[in-house]
This record gives sequence, structure tokens and C-alpha cells, in this order.
Amino acid sequence: MGGIPTNYHGEVVTPYDGNPDAVVPGLMAIGEAACVSVHGANRLGSNSLLDLVVFGRAAALRAKETVTPGAPHKTLPAHVTERILSRLDGIRHANGSMPTAEIRKNMQRVMQNHAAVFRTAETLDEGCDLIAKVWGSYKDIKLTDRGMIWNSDLVEALELDNLLGQAVITMVGAANRKESRGAHAREDFPDRHDEEWMKHTVAWIDGNGQVSLDYRPVHMYTLSNDVQVVPPKKRVY
Repeated sequence: MGGIPTNYHGEVVTPYDGNPDAVVPGLMAIGEAACVSVHGANRLGSNSLLDLVVFGRAAALRAKETVTPGAPHKTLPAHVTERILSRLDGIRHANGSMPTAEIRKNMQRVMQNHAAVFRTAETLDEGCDLIAKVWGSYKDIKLTDRGMIWNSDLVEALELDNLLGQAVITMVGAANRKESRGAHAREDFPDRHDEEWMKHTVAWIDGNGQVSLDYRPVHMYTLSNDVQVVPPKKRVY
């Protein structure tokens, strides 16, 4: 039910300029990172092995069409590389009061307690407040290793930065979706509500931890008559 939305070429798509399926040039995703829902029915989403076999091949064929062998990479604008290096050095030299492990533990506890398998508005709303505080505490992170060789302290801090963004988006998205669908099971909204929620959620998070939500349509058709579309069904065990 989650992952990066892609088309049947494995290219990442996103809502842009009125097009819900605008292709992000040069960016592809397959496997568990992607979200093409090739299983349907009682699956939670794209299965990694099937997705890798089918869309790994499709992505490779598409890359062959779009990439010119031997062509040089385009020069990145200075502000792009400056932002990347500034983030790296900012985290590497962070000298706050909280070690990475402590912030990560707080994040894990909030997600386990408030975005568990079965959810309610009460737990999710409280979870949104708590995970926002954890996100904010990252500004007080402390690293002890400033080196650039085999710096596991830095790697874990960078990973935590990525995880915190995903955690905030997950909590906000779950609180916003008032239904149960796939792995998203709400005790206060136990049934699927196709009229309102038969759509993909797309989310962004800014530098202040604020989440913006948008939607993409679910395409209920196949690319040929050889296979018929699998309609949504209730998740049962």
C-alpha cells in the first residue's frame, strides 16, 4: 500500500501541472521501493520478487531507450550540490545533546504505540503531535565521530534523518485516511470506503516537518485484454 508510484516502464510518476502521472525524468523504482500493485486482491501491495522480475526488465528496456551510451552527465546547478554538502557537513559536525540512538528509540516507540497494526483517531492524532516533537528533536542531535572514513555514527544519523521524514508522513497520512484498506486498519473506520478513498495518497514534507498531501487516481484497467483488472477486496485472514 506504500512506496514510490511508477508507471509500467518503472519510471517514477508524480502529480505535476495538472497531470497526475507526470514522469520524473531519469528516476526509476522497482521492487519493494515501488508501488504498482501488480498482485491486487488480498495482497498488501507490490510483491518484491514479482515486481523485480516484471518491472526490473521493463525499467531496463526503458533505460536503454532513454540513455545515450557514453553521454556525459549534465552539470548540476551549484545550489543543488551546495545543499547536499551543507546537509552532510551539518549533520557530521552536529554537537547537540541527544545521541542518534536516543532519538531513534523515541521515534520507534511513538510509531509502535500510535501507528501500530490497529489504529484509531485518538492514537493517530496524539501520534502526530508526538512524532512532530521527535522530528524537532533531531536539531539537537550529537555526533561524536567527525571522520569521513567508515563513520557509522554519521551513517546512522543520515539514515535517521530519512526515517524521521517517513515516520511523520506515515503518521499524518494514516490520520488523514479515514477507512481501512490493506495494511491500514482503523478500528474506528473498519471498512473500505471506495467512494472517498479509492485513490493514492502522495505526500511531501518540508524543512519544518510540515506535511502536504495530494492524491493520484487508481487506474482500474490493464494494458491488454490478456489479463483483466483485479477489483479491490476486503482484507481477510
